[in-house]
Amino acid sequence: MAEITVYEKPTCSTCRRLVALLRERGVDFDSVDYHVGGLAEDELRGLLDKAGLRPVDVLRRREAPAAGRDADALAALDDDALIAEMVAHPPLVERPIVVRGDRAVLARPVERVLELLDDV
Repeated sequence: MAEITVYEKPTCSTCRRLVALLRERGVDFDSVDYHVGGLAEDELRGLLDKAGLRPVDVLRRREAPAAGRDADALAALDDDALIAEMVAHPPLVERPIVVRGDRAVLARPVERVLELLDDV
């Protein structure tokens, strides 16, 4: 099992740039396509906690209409309600999220991953 986990959507151009950056640096990582398997509530809460982010910080607003939701209404929800929406509709979670140990970053821009690679 790799030390780094990338939560991504493989068809996303930003995710592909991140994967290329990690490979260029010779970084071994595991990949989770959360669009296929989704995210459990505790898993999403753990990612947010490790990144020091709130659910609204990782809300992919432009995906809201595709999920049959209004972006502003979603952003106005309390954390628990928004997490429930994200678990029910994984595309609402911004990507890619990279985890290393007890730390995580929303890798937008992809260079944010360098914060986790200081000794790799």
